[in-house]
Order: sequence, then C-alpha cells, then structure tokens
Amino acid sequence: MQPNTLLDAILDEAGVSHAGLAAHVNQAGRARGLSLRYEHTAVARWLKGQRPRGQVPDLICEVLAARLHRTVTLDDIGLGVPGEPTSQHGAGLSGFVERATALWRSDEQQRPHVLGAPAVTGTPAVMPVWEWENPPEDVDVSRGGRHQVSMADIEMLRAARSHYEQMYRKAGGIATRTRIVGFLNAEAAPLLRGSYTDATGRQLHRATGGLVAVAGICAYDSDAHGLAQRYFHQALRLAKASGDRGLGAYVIALLVNQALFMKEYRQAVAFAEAALRTAGKHITPALASDLYAMQAKAYAHLGDGTSALSCIRRAEQAAERIRRGYEPDETGYVQPGLVNVQVAEALLSLGDLAAAAEHAAAAVDNPAHDRGRVHRLAMLSQIELRQGNADKAVASAVEMAERARGMESMRLRDRLRAVREHLVRSGCAGTAEAAELIDGALRVPL
Repeated sequence: MQPNTLLDAILDEAGVSHAGLAAHVNQAGRARGLSLRYEHTAVARWLKGQRPRGQVPDLICEVLAARLHRTVTLDDIGLGVPGEPTSQHGAGLSGFVERATALWRSDEQQRPHVLGAPAVTGTPAVMPVWEWENPPEDVDVSRGGRHQVSMADIEMLRAARSHYEQMYRKAGGIATRTRIVGFLNAEAAPLLRGSYTDATGRQLHRATGGLVAVAGICAYDSDAHGLAQRYFHQALRLAKASGDRGLGAYVIALLVNQALFMKEYRQAVAFAEAALRTAGKHITPALASDLYAMQAKAYAHLGDGTSALSCIRRAEQAAERIRRGYEPDETGYVQPGLVNVQVAEALLSLGDLAAAAEHAAAAVDNPAHDRGRVHRLAMLSQIELRQGNADKAVASAVEMAERARGMESMRLRDRLRAVREHLVRSGCAGTAEAAELIDGALRVPL
C-alpha cells in the first residue's frame, strides 16, 4: 500500500484532525441513513493507503467540500477508481504535479506514514520505468498559472540542485534532506503550478527532476527506502515531461543502485538494460560506465560470472571515453576511480581477490570527494584483510573513519560497521585500535 499523501495534504489544508474527519463522516453518513462508527484510527489507516468502504470516499469529499467551500473530487483525495492505482502518466501532468507536491508537503511535515513506508516491489516498482520507456509522450507541457516562470527561476533551481548535491557529499543525506525538501515546497512547487510555455516548461521539469532526484538520494541515505523510491519515480516522470532521455537514464541509475542495496539483483539488471536501451545515443560515457559497472555487480551476486565480466569490459571501455566538460551536472558523481571501486566489488563477489585488490587500489589512488573516498577505503580495507595485509587494512580503516567525521549518512554507517566487523573477526594485531576508532564514530547518534 502507498501512503495517501493527497488526503493528508487536503486534511491539512482544511484544518481537520483525524478524529474530526471521522466524526464528520459519521454525521454525514447518518444523513444518508448509514450507521457509521469511525474513529481517528480508521483515518490513520486511510492515510497509510487503505481504501474506505462503500460510500465513505464520497462522504469524505462531501465533508471536505463543505469545509473548503469548493468541489472536492475522489481524485483530489487520492481515492480515484477503486482497484486501479492511478499511473503517474495516466493521471495527466497537472494531476501528477498535485500528487508530487502533496508528497513533498507530507515529507516536510515528517508524517510517519510517509517516512516509514516500505519500498514497493513487483509491478508498482516496474511501471514507472515502463511508462518512461513507452508512449504516450507529453505533447505540450505548458501551463497557465498565476506566477510567470522565467529563466531566472530555472537557473535558481539548477543552482539549488548543485548546492544540495555538494551539501550531501560533505554532510550526508540525513542532514541535507530537510533542507532540500523545504526548498522543494517553498520554491519548486509554486513554479510547477505557475505559468509557462511548452519550451520553458520542458526546462522547468528538467531542473525540478534533477532536484527531486537529489531528494531521493538523501532519503535513500537516510534509510527511508519507500520515500526514496517515490522521489526517484517522480524524478523519472519529470524527466519524461522534460523530453531529456539522458536525465531519465540517470534517475534509473539511482533506482539500480537502490535495487542493488535491497538485493533485488534481477531488477537491477533489467533497469540498467532499460536505461541503456531507451536513452541510446543520449546516454553519456560516464553514465554508461556506471550502469555497466552496477550491472556487473548484480550479475556477480547472481553467480553469472560470464555476464559480469562482459559488463566489466563495457564499463571500462565507456570510462575511457569520458570527457570532462562534456557531461551534464548530474553525472559529476562518476569521478575517476568510481568504476574501479564498483568493479572491485563485483570481482570480490566472483572470488577474484587479486584483480579486486588491483581495482580497489586504483580507486583509492584517484582523488575523490570525502564521501566517495570513504566507500573506496572501506572496500580496500576489506580486501587487504582478506589478503592478510593487516597493517595496510588498519591504515585504510583509520583514514576511512577520519574521512567520515561530520557526515550524517546511514550508508556510510553501514560501511563503517562492515569494516569494523571484518577487523574484529580477523583478530590481527593492530585491528583493535582501528575498531575502537570506528566505535567512537558510531557512538554519535544521528
């Protein structure tokens, strides 16, 4: 079940509490000859995605319409056609915008049913990717609203994406998430509801899509996986509206990364293939190298060594074609050495320790921002321990722990814990001090 953020947002707008809505629905039901005994707990279940029975959705519309002095439809409260989840494309672009902004609002207000929602699997996880790949395209994304959107507005959104991406790299997703979600609500939402031509609208949706993708990265880094997935799906829909296939492929790379983390390896392979196939010539060498490297990791986990090695070769070939200055801002994360650390992880899963060590060392030899360096050092330390090089492993672990200071990130904490576990399990001399240093870093609550 997906949380009903539209109902949540409209209740907030109407100033109605959960208990208040239940009481008004019971009262409206009595006027229709119904004996209803709803309480606030029922409303909480509706907000979590449970559909009210019988005439209750109509009664909710009636209650809210009287409160807001305007017509309220089933679509407005997220209870459209029963049994048919509204696809993000089928809802129309304006309907999608209302759903997207309702989610941002619920996130900013720290609604538990949104923050704690699990990631969807199966068809609901695949449909947004399928809809991005397939027609219909958006013929005209222009809109008539109160505020005239200018190129200065779009430049502000682009600058904000870069700003929050840098903040994420330096401080982690937990610290950055509230800031970027606040910005989406205060600045991006009014612009999406504003007035713009088709040409300006394409650029607006592209700039917003880039921002929403970073919000998804921050949610993923905070362990809010259902929320992260919804942000990625939104970013994919915005990419489709922009007409930028390369942006869509970048967003799918984020979904592939999340699928790998959640051990959905076959989905990771399929999504990467969809991105490479659909973006075609619009895919840049940096993004292609990352997608192939992640595919290699997925194949390695599935035990398919032949396919993994084939993807490693493709990743390395694509990496050789990367030309700095010719890549979009979004693929800036594919820094020298990133493919090496991805390949090292795949080779480690395949049991090729020597080749994995070579790639991990190459990754660390390349300069990277602190966050990327933490991941690279973690991988190198793990491999060095496996090779019996305890002194080197300890040195890598100590630098890793130092680099992670000041970052609030569940993913980096996972890395620290994994390295600590390997150090302690090895029982080698000098590992206790490194484990103690990591303990000190983990002691600070997030």
